[in-house]
Amino acid sequence: MCCFVGHNSFSVRSHTCGELRSTHVGEVVTLCGWIQYQRYIEIAKLKEFCDVPVESVVKVMGKVRRRPAGQENMNMPTGEIEVCAETVEVLNVCQKLPFEIKDFVKKTESLRMQYRYLDLRSSQMQYNLRLRSRLVMKMRDYLCNKHGFVDVETPTLFKRTPGGAKEFLVPSRDPGRFYSLPQSPQQFKQLLMVAGIDRYFQIARCYRDESSKPDRQPEFTQVDIEMSFVDQAGIQALIEGLVQHMWPDEKGSVSTPFPSMTYEEAMRDFGVDKPDTRFGMKLVNVSEVFDSTDVPFLRDTFRQPGGCVQAICVVNGAEDSSLLSHLLEALASGAPPHGGIALGLDRLLSIIVGASSIRDVIAFPKSFRGHDLMSGAPSFVSKEELRPYHIDVKWPAAVEGTEQ
Repeated sequence: MCCFVGHNSFSVRSHTCGELRSTHVGEVVTLCGWIQYQRYIEIAKLKEFCDVPVESVVKVMGKVRRRPAGQENMNMPTGEIEVCAETVEVLNVCQKLPFEIKDFVKKTESLRMQYRYLDLRSSQMQYNLRLRSRLVMKMRDYLCNKHGFVDVETPTLFKRTPGGAKEFLVPSRDPGRFYSLPQSPQQFKQLLMVAGIDRYFQIARCYRDESSKPDRQPEFTQVDIEMSFVDQAGIQALIEGLVQHMWPDEKGSVSTPFPSMTYEEAMRDFGVDKPDTRFGMKLVNVSEVFDSTDVPFLRDTFRQPGGCVQAICVVNGAEDSSLLSHLLEALASGAPPHGGIALGLDRLLSIIVGASSIRDVIAFPKSFRGHDLMSGAPSFVSKEELRPYHIDVKWPAAVEGTEQ
């Protein structure tokens, strides 16, 4: 039986099956969860339990005992004991499922996304999401409790900004006026430095209206950081300490300082500003290729394995400065020197758990086309619903003529 792991002070259960050990032998316990496997039923009064489908939700009360000799499973933390059920209450009977919830059962990506609430029951997805929660908590501890950062939420309804990634527009009830979902809290973090917050961070939701990739989603999460009165070395040292502090024990250790190179060195040696340095495959002088038969094969694509990339935000004089007038005015009103960084939380976690896509560390991700296959979003809305926003839609031919 698969159960949640957690404290039971406010629960009808006394323990979770994952926490019982040989030290609990003799105790009467109450467990709640899903039926994962049906091994055998040896008590006559529970025979009706045999007909309950797997993945049904049950409540079991019984006594913890040692497993019979020879039936121990030392590959499991709970493998020395079992619970002899005395009463069983079926809380919810599971109907037919679209796939078996077993890690070894292969499912298509689209099926996993369509039935995400079932896919999340798998042990791997449970581990990924619980690890994500644990690491975010460690990050907050490091930044707030150890280094005096202030966790500040910033708006997700903002103003369209020039340059950079494409933004999602959100209609308002003012004719012709739109909000924009920010691609990052870049402007807000600078404004907070002007405001005297001094050390800001946020587990920030970001939005970009761009095509999906294995390491990109329309909405994603950044660990956004900004500090006043800091230099590049200070930010690098902070991030090295942050990664060390949050890194899971089961994944080994992280050594510091992190290897680093300048932009010029990266372009000179690898021809790209985010090189994969694991294989030491540097660019070679083409003129020397025909003088040597010992030349590595070079690909023109590189995969970024992770790490920290520093970027400097510059306002281009060719951009529409009126869109940034609020920021320029703020920076002219006594702005301290400041700097920061944003770690891609989803990408970092996918590297830690060895996932091929950031979708495996996000609870409810979008598909490659940016669709929610579970709910059907984005969906059509009626003309009546659009009227308060003063929007007239040119409907696709597939829906033209149907009731909108």
